[in-house]
Amino acid sequence: MPNHFFKFKYFTVQQEHCAMKVCTDACLFGALVADNLMPSANCLDIGAGTGLLTLMLAQKDPQLKIDAVELDEAAAKQAGENFESSPWNKRLTIHHTDILAFKPTNKYDYIISNPPFFEGDLLSDDAAKNKAKHHTGLSLEQLLNSIKRLLSPTGVFAILLPYHRVSFFEALAEGHDFYCQKKILVKQTVDHPYFRGILFFSREKHQTESTELSIKNSEGKYTEAFIRLMKDYYLAF
Repeated sequence: MPNHFFKFKYFTVQQEHCAMKVCTDACLFGALVADNLMPSANCLDIGAGTGLLTLMLAQKDPQLKIDAVELDEAAAKQAGENFESSPWNKRLTIHHTDILAFKPTNKYDYIISNPPFFEGDLLSDDAAKNKAKHHTGLSLEQLLNSIKRLLSPTGVFAILLPYHRVSFFEALAEGHDFYCQKKILVKQTVDHPYFRGILFFSREKHQTESTELSIKNSEGKYTEAFIRLMKDYYLAF
C-alpha cells in the first residue's frame, strides 16, 4: 500500500487523495527541469497532481512564481495544502480548473507537464487513476494547443513521456511550431531499454541535444548522475 506522504529534504508531499503518487521518474523529471531553469518570472504546471513538480522548481529558484492547474478536485485540494505547508507558499497558486478553460492574464516563461500518457494501454478499475495516468481526459493535441496559447513567444516547455511516445510527440509538436531543444532518454538501469523521455521544446529551430540517463547501475545502485540530480531533494542523499 502506498505511503500517504513522501518526505523530501525541504518539503513534504501529502498524497492520500491523489490518484497518482510520487514516483521516481516524476522526481527525476522535476530535478532535470529545475536543473535547466534559467532565471524566470513565472511558470505553469499543467496537471499538477500532488504538486510535486511545482514544489521542486520552487525550491530551485527563489524568484520563480508558479501557477499549477489541476482538474481533479481532490488532487487540487491536496496540492494546495502541500503548497501552503511549504516554505514557498507565497509564490505558488493552485487553480482547480480544466486547462482548456484556464485564462490567465499573462503568458508563461516556462510550462511543465507530466501528462496522462498510457494511451491505448489497459485501463484499471479506478476512474481517477485512469484520468491521471491514461489518455482519457486531456489529449496530447489539446495539451499542445493549450501550451501554444499560454507560452510566451520566447518560452520553453518540458514534458515527461513514455519512451514509445517520444517520436510521435516530437512530430506532433512540430506541427504546432515547437521544436525539441533537448531530449533525455531514461533507463531504469544501464541494462534496461529506455522507458521514459524528458523533452524540452521552444519555438526556435535548432539541432536537438540528445543524452541518456540511467537511474541505477548494473549492481542496482543509484548512478552518480541520478544522485547528483536528486541530492538537493532526497533525504537518502
